[in-house]
Amino acid sequence: MNDHDVVGSWRELLARHATTWCVLERELGEKHGLGVSDFEVLDRMAESEHGKYRVQELADEVHLSQSALSRLVSRLEKAGLVCRNMCQEDRRGVFVQITEAGIDRHRQALPTHRAVLGASLND
Repeated sequence: MNDHDVVGSWRELLARHATTWCVLERELGEKHGLGVSDFEVLDRMAESEHGKYRVQELADEVHLSQSALSRLVSRLEKAGLVCRNMCQEDRRGVFVQITEAGIDRHRQALPTHRAVLGASLND
């Protein structure tokens, strides 16, 4: 693959990502009151074994800085979709856990999310 092909592939990837992100942002926002990052946090927690994550692990999973994730978690916590808990083994550690309301909102938003991804990635 030459430089021209590599750059073309990179630009195509960026364009597809941007288009998909914008559609997700619009659909999740209008239908479920969630942003893409909000949904990603709920999605990761809903998929986890105990419905919770350590803050640093969650930041790494959703590709956000710890400060950006902290602001996002504060919004979700205010909306009653997650709660924070201290780690019993390490009092410095904080867990973010999905609530019943968060599970319900995630369940409602999941088909929208997957439909947008399916439409975007199956073009």
